[in-house]
Amino acid sequence: MANLAATYCNQERWNEAEGLQIAVMEARKRLLGEEHPDTLGSMGNLALTYKNQGRWKEAEGLEMAVMKARKRLLGEEHPDTLKA
Repeated sequence: MANLAATYCNQERWNEAEGLQIAVMEARKRLLGEEHPDTLGSMGNLALTYKNQGRWKEAEGLEMAVMKARKRLLGEEHPDTLKA
């Protein structure tokens, strides 16, 4: 599902990508937990889709949540935290 969502992003099919990304993110939250690296990656992917749609506030909210979780879990200087 995540790969298909990425394909939709590459084709600029934002609404279709968004729907799949939300489904992946919610499934990962339920199955892996809210702070699992795969869940956080899904949140980052959805944030990027929101940015591409000009939905800045939604993107910012997700990006902030990912950054805060990574700081808490990995530390402030971890490469994944800095990327977030």
